Amino acid sequence: MDILTLLYGAIDTLLPFEWSSHIFMKNAFLAILLVTPLFGLLSTMVVSNRMAFFSDSLGHGAFTGIALGVLLGSVSPLLSLVIFSVVFAVFITWIKSKSSASTDTIIGVFSSTAIALGLMIMSHGGGFNKFSSYLIGDILSITPADLGALVLVCLLVTGVWAWLFNHLLLLSINTSFARSRGIPALLTESAFAATLAVVVAISIQWVGILIINALLVLPAAGARNVTNSVKSYHLVSVAIALISGLTGLLLAYYCNMAAGATIVVVAAAIFFLTLLLKPRFTK
Repeated sequence: MDILTLLYGAIDTLLPFEWSSHIFMKNAFLAILLVTPLFGLLSTMVVSNRMAFFSDSLGHGAFTGIALGVLLGSVSPLLSLVIFSVVFAVFITWIKSKSSASTDTIIGVFSSTAIALGLMIMSHGGGFNKFSSYLIGDILSITPADLGALVLVCLLVTGVWAWLFNHLLLLSINTSFARSRGIPALLTESAFAATLAVVVAISIQWVGILIINALLVLPAAGARNVTNSVKSYHLVSVAIALISGLTGLLLAYYCNMAAGATIVVVAAAIFFLTLLLKPRFTK
């Protein structure tokens, strides 16, 4: 008996509901348990380092990665998406460190160019219609093979996070101080950008290009409203991401709605709730 069969059995035993009788829901449930904590963790640094615009550009640039896979033919769209996203993220980080232009200008130029190039390539020969599903995403389409890939991504991201955390924390507080302590800012930022790009690229087919950035901003934005320490900030961010994912998935199933969009709406609702509670935690 393999691990997946054991997990299916555990879901049937612990969650004996109507939705859990479907294999596609079990797969989606397991995927939520794997990927939303990653969004919660990465979200903390995206918000702390003011990278919301940057993470949004990764979603836009994904079009070009998919388009290149289509253009090359023999290359898997997902593989080309991951490779392009990593190169795109690292290149933007490098340009930011070398250019005197403002960060939002640089990101805006790359973001708009990437999505335009991707749309141009995909529209040639009718390729766009085939991959338009990436705009909205569909977590209910996840397969056992996808779950295996997610496990590997989780292990990779956790390892990189443990390695980068202290450096990223110092950089988010004061870049000059971090550099004075011998922290290689460009290397650290590039490694984090590449990690962010991998998670976005892997998840985009299930969450959707149009809304994936929300999951990289809302969990930490909500956590920031109701926490006063680094530890609680990260724990609450992960909790918000996980609760949003599970609640959104079940609401989407029972109300027959797009799962990715529903998850984001739940995360937004939690953010506004924490915004109302913020005065109690900032006294």
